[in-house]
Amino acid sequence: MKKTFVKGALVLGVAGIIIKLLGAFFRIPLANIIGDTGMGYYQTAYPVYVLLLTLTTSGIPTAIARMVSERTAEGAHEEAFRVFRLSFVLLMTVGTLSASVLFFGADMIVGFFGAGKAALAMKAITPALLVVPAMAAFRGYFQGLQNMTPTAVSQIVEQLFRVISGLALSVFFVRFGVEYAAAGASFGAAAGGAAGLVVILAIYMKHRSAIRHDRSVSVRSSRDESAGRILWTLVSISIPITIGAAILPIMSNIDLAIVMNRLVDTGFSKAEANALYGQLAGFAAPVINFPQVLTQSLAVSLVPAVAAAVKTGDRPFLKYNVELSMRVAMIIGLPCALGIFALSKPIMLMLYPSQPESAVNAASCLAILGIGIIFLSGVQTLTGVLQGAGKHMVPVGNLAVGAVAKLAFTYFLTGVPWINVRGAALGTVAAYIIAMTLNMRAARKYTGAEFDISMTWIRPGAAALIMTGVVWLVYHGVNLVLGNAVSTILAVLAGGAVYAVLILLFKAVTLDELERVRGGKRITRIVAKFTKSSK
Repeated sequence: MKKTFVKGALVLGVAGIIIKLLGAFFRIPLANIIGDTGMGYYQTAYPVYVLLLTLTTSGIPTAIARMVSERTAEGAHEEAFRVFRLSFVLLMTVGTLSASVLFFGADMIVGFFGAGKAALAMKAITPALLVVPAMAAFRGYFQGLQNMTPTAVSQIVEQLFRVISGLALSVFFVRFGVEYAAAGASFGAAAGGAAGLVVILAIYMKHRSAIRHDRSVSVRSSRDESAGRILWTLVSISIPITIGAAILPIMSNIDLAIVMNRLVDTGFSKAEANALYGQLAGFAAPVINFPQVLTQSLAVSLVPAVAAAVKTGDRPFLKYNVELSMRVAMIIGLPCALGIFALSKPIMLMLYPSQPESAVNAASCLAILGIGIIFLSGVQTLTGVLQGAGKHMVPVGNLAVGAVAKLAFTYFLTGVPWINVRGAALGTVAAYIIAMTLNMRAARKYTGAEFDISMTWIRPGAAALIMTGVVWLVYHGVNLVLGNAVSTILAVLAGGAVYAVLILLFKAVTLDELERVRGGKRITRIVAKFTKSSK
């Protein structure tokens, strides 16, 4: 039976939602504990860590998954395990090097950004670079075996321990100053990584007998590759993926490098510039992670599905996967974007009740970034398509063009006093628009996909617009009685329910497609009864 991306995306998507909920539970109280100044320190250290982590772990696990999958399909299980073993050594080597750079270069890095007190937070997060790469090797191996569960479980445990330890340490150290509290929060990433590694090791031990059996009946690979050749293949596949994955963290570091300095040049004090940056990166940006994780799960699951279709020369199945993936991305992205735009201020006040002034100021950044979700969804999904089709450098180049545009937009707009930090958010949206447009052109060229305007944009867009009106009416209808937090939650729930019904009524999703999802047959029976009774 042919495997589409849907099942793998569902497993990773559910795990991703749980992870982001835990992440919100981390960042929201953290912002309330250490304020925008502390979040400024934390957000100075964290993007640099994410960039190094991306360089260390983003491309190699995908390369592992692809190489393991190819060898497993041939029955060469021993060679697949050899790929895993060599990649583990490679990841540990680059992880140790990046940890050394971050720890010993922390003072110089934060000095360059003009945020000297963030050095503690940067050093505290360093140990994560020693454990997360090891965990990434195991994740890549299991993904190559088309088993997404170990990745999902280890990610959830990693995030859970990060939240618990990070918040506990920030509460303990805040008495000594917000810079110490930010360092405690940063160390949570290391604690979480260690916990995740222990869990995925336990899962591996559980599967070890089955892995040994497969290795014992392994056939000889037609490749007959040396260790050096395997490592070279790993690196050659991973480098374009790593560059592409690094561009988003690079864009965050563009903000870090430009925004505060430009705000100071405009007339803000260093403290005011740090607080404004904290509102953008610490208050508004994390909210965007919720819808982003769903489309990122699509991208991860698309790579093997598209690669299999390309390998077998099945063009109709390839086109089906690509076109469906873009539709799913828009079905997710459009309502999230418009809903966040409409409820930006209520969301900020609900999430940061003890920082009302900063929350209100951050709402405009959230509204702008919210609209960007539409285009970010397309960028991530089509990147997965192009990587699966073997065109790894194409989305890299497209996102690089977007990053250059962001650099120009951010530099110019943040220098306008009344726009200030919102210029960085506008620059980010511009980058996503450019990258998605270029990716769509490339996807058409290399896969032959044709994106149906009605099914991809008009139908889910119409449903999302009506949903936005419902959300606005519900919120303002009950806000004076029930208060901001309850009203916001009710508005979101009402909007979600209305959108789900409208998507079916507008036939943006077919019954055949619903049946492919776990539990979908039950949904189709309900829909069929509803439509039959309404006639």
